[in-house]
Amino acid sequence: MNRLAAATSPYLQQHADNPVDWWEWGPEALEVARTLDRPILLSVGYAACHWCHVMAHESFEDPATAAFMNEHFVNIKVDREERPDVDAIYMRATQAMTGQGGWPMTCVMTPDGVPFFAGTYFPPEPRGGHPAFTQVLQALTDAWRERRDEIEQAGEQVREYLADTGIAPGGSLTPDHLSAAATTLGKDFDEEAAGFGAAPKFPPSMVLEFLLRHAERTGDDTALTMVDRTCEAMARGGMYDQLGGGFARYSVDRYWRVPHFEKMLYDNALLLRLYTHWWRQTGSELGERIARETARFLLDELQTAEGGFASALDADSDGHEGTYYVWNPNQLMRTLGAADGAWASGLLGVTAAGTFERGFSTLQLPADPDDPERWGRVRRALLDVRSERTRPARDDKIVASWNALTITALAEAGVLFEEPDLTDAAVRAATLLWDVHIADGRLVRTSRDGVASRNAGVLDDYALVAEAFVSVLGFTGDAVWLERAVVLGDRILEHFADPEGGWFDTADDAEQLLVRPKDISDNVTPSGTSAVAHAMLALAAVTGEDRYRDAAELSVDAAGPLARQVPRYAGWTLAAAEALLAGPAEIAVVGDDDALHRAALGLPSPGAVVVRGEEGLRVPLFEDKTRLDGATAVYICRDHVCQRPVASPEDL
Repeated sequence: MNRLAAATSPYLQQHADNPVDWWEWGPEALEVARTLDRPILLSVGYAACHWCHVMAHESFEDPATAAFMNEHFVNIKVDREERPDVDAIYMRATQAMTGQGGWPMTCVMTPDGVPFFAGTYFPPEPRGGHPAFTQVLQALTDAWRERRDEIEQAGEQVREYLADTGIAPGGSLTPDHLSAAATTLGKDFDEEAAGFGAAPKFPPSMVLEFLLRHAERTGDDTALTMVDRTCEAMARGGMYDQLGGGFARYSVDRYWRVPHFEKMLYDNALLLRLYTHWWRQTGSELGERIARETARFLLDELQTAEGGFASALDADSDGHEGTYYVWNPNQLMRTLGAADGAWASGLLGVTAAGTFERGFSTLQLPADPDDPERWGRVRRALLDVRSERTRPARDDKIVASWNALTITALAEAGVLFEEPDLTDAAVRAATLLWDVHIADGRLVRTSRDGVASRNAGVLDDYALVAEAFVSVLGFTGDAVWLERAVVLGDRILEHFADPEGGWFDTADDAEQLLVRPKDISDNVTPSGTSAVAHAMLALAAVTGEDRYRDAAELSVDAAGPLARQVPRYAGWTLAAAEALLAGPAEIAVVGDDDALHRAALGLPSPGAVVVRGEEGLRVPLFEDKTRLDGATAVYICRDHVCQRPVASPEDL
């Protein structure tokens, strides 16, 4: 039965024609499992997931495997990007039961949703010590029929484990704690290749933002050096698309040479903001170039017709990973001619042996070209030829939180680089979120083609969208964006708070799952808790309301123990803590002087909130603030106590 055809998720639609009788997650599927007294087989993945495609082709498209699944299980397919709450619960169970996690995730559970078996990718035949998927299915069917008591007992142990978050708020982060976090990160820094830890290496955007802010507040040169070296290594390696701009998801090696080629919206949004801030703080020409190119990639490749931003570009095309992006010397020679082809091969690290697979190389740019005009000509020629290749598929669903990260990044970059099409794009995306994703104060996580899904927004959606709306207020001077941000901020306070401290990731009036998830760790995107810290700081700066400031401090306190123990997984919390120590600065630009607005936004004070508008703007930050003798005036405040206004970038 084709139940997935009408799903908003492209990932679910990819499975709509499988012979497996898939259900979407929901009470109907669980009720069917209870009625039939069958275990549930939950399969979780996402559209750009390479191994998800592999397992689908090998197993879910196989009629015999599908027939067995249909006879013995109720099969549920979940897009982890649409249902991060479901994914979080069962990924935690998978990690507890197997010691590892990843996607595709396969979790088998009772009709009440209690997991008793879990794993990730299973091959169609026994391989490398792993059983075949059909062997696993047969063993689970036998166990369900013959050893139900053991299954239910094991499931209860897993339920108890999932119910215990192990999280206890641990007090505020002091300046000493932040210095200690920077020192700990220094010990984990890869002195040879930059970045942190060993392979695979994911872009540590939030950790680098913390280190930037820490260096600005304290003058810590070691912290800034880690940022400089990592930003340069990522930008010059194969993880960055040297032709079209934008970053791949991660590097499979420690030297940033070979990426996992899928391009995710959240990575590029976070990295756009990071490189913009790196340029703002250091004047790095590389930082400016990468920020501008990444912003252009977002608009050219991921912007949708409705004005939002698509979730991802796939890693695969023509049956292989990276085919769209990699080259060999012969291809360069045919495209560019002998002289330019040889020059480009040396410049971009394309070798006869190849740095990737099948004799192909990723493109790297270890140093700026000595002939920029020649490089521009070569780059355009390579882009023209690449555009004729089979393009990777695009997951064009709109994820609220990821779009919010993009809006905030485009808002800053558009002002600072004087590119109004970036700020225009930010307004369009924010308007889409308000018009399509939000109704009666409730936020829906995903949409597609302008149609909202049924998936309720989770904590990071609410917090990141609220912060994005404050960012749009900042450059439009339209008070409606503050009103909209307040709607979301107040819903967080009313429906996500944990009486014992911190925040749940789901609202108290959302679908009740096996447990109510609560994860304070930053992963590839900010945790809901750290996102709340930033959103509430922004709201406090603009409104002057203590309840928002208190909520920001509560958020930092909730993640404080993690930030002290494992700072690599609390970068956004640490960045918020730096903003708290710096005030943060509340900056009102009263008037229409673009240069003063850019100068105000160009101040690297950690977490500064900048709003430009005219006298009488219905925002508390603008109360009693006027121009200076008709000229644009800038007021810098902390805790709504302001210094004397200034009227020139130099005085600012």
